[in-house]
Amino acid sequence: MTGWDRGEEMGSVRWAFRCGSWTPNRCDWLFAARCIQREEKDRIGQFVFAKDAKSAMAGRLLLRRFVCERMGVPWTEIRLERSPRGKPYLAAPLKVHHTHASCSVRVSSDSGGAWSFNLSHQGDYAVLAAERGVQVGVDIMKTTMPGSSSVPEFFRIMTRQFTAHEWSVIQSASSEHQQLAAFYRHWALKESFIKAIGTGLGFNLQRVEFHLPSEPLTQDRVLRQTKMHLDEEEEADWIFEESLLDVDHHVAVALGPADKADAARHPSSLPPPTTFTLLSFSDLTASASPLTEEDPAYWDSFKMKAEAPQRQTHTSK
Repeated sequence: MTGWDRGEEMGSVRWAFRCGSWTPNRCDWLFAARCIQREEKDRIGQFVFAKDAKSAMAGRLLLRRFVCERMGVPWTEIRLERSPRGKPYLAAPLKVHHTHASCSVRVSSDSGGAWSFNLSHQGDYAVLAAERGVQVGVDIMKTTMPGSSSVPEFFRIMTRQFTAHEWSVIQSASSEHQQLAAFYRHWALKESFIKAIGTGLGFNLQRVEFHLPSEPLTQDRVLRQTKMHLDEEEEADWIFEESLLDVDHHVAVALGPADKADAARHPSSLPPPTTFTLLSFSDLTASASPLTEEDPAYWDSFKMKAEAPQRQTHTSK
């Protein structure tokens, strides 16, 4: 754990929680619901499927744990609000610079520059990445077979999202599963950049092109060699960390220059990358304090939910 400890001391946090295999009991679910803001609890309660409710709950707890433990804000004083586009930002009690279109939040800090943090959940995990003095975006993608189309048809539908160079890399993989893995790897990279800059849906994804290193991605280590070209020019100011949480889950972290006022660090001066630390539910709630009364009906509603929608699988005729 020495690398992780050193990274955290330097103002670097990489946390993951496996919500896919989390089966909360009544006590845990009701405690979690008491430790988030009432409007978030209500929003999570409206999800049709348990998988989505668990992912959203884990995301809120990750955010609150980070703000409490790394930024030193007492749990009961943390006030997270949502922008018009539905992205969370820290509204109190600190002076905050936030970007409406992004989950990224920059908070003024005494040393090491402002904190920027970002959340993602997809597949079986929720992840949080945070860094001081630079912009941060994180995205996780699970390699899954397309539900209702063949892989070539799925790629045809998604053609506009990638450049000719990126498609040549994706389609040169030796099997359909490896082609999908390359597709989701590129997708996670693009999303991490979009989330870091806070542009949202209007951004043309063909403006960014990723050049992957020849070194393969493996579990338990982080690659930082991937290069991004923006409008056909290499962007030396941006660093991308890539890792596998497990064989099917790609994580990309985008690290770029912060606003000039906060530019305490250049991404190139960051310490060596650290892998994501897998947290347990007791880790998530170690610093938690209840904000509301227990609501027994919240558990009754949760346990009635189906885990996830039934997948329609493509069958070739």
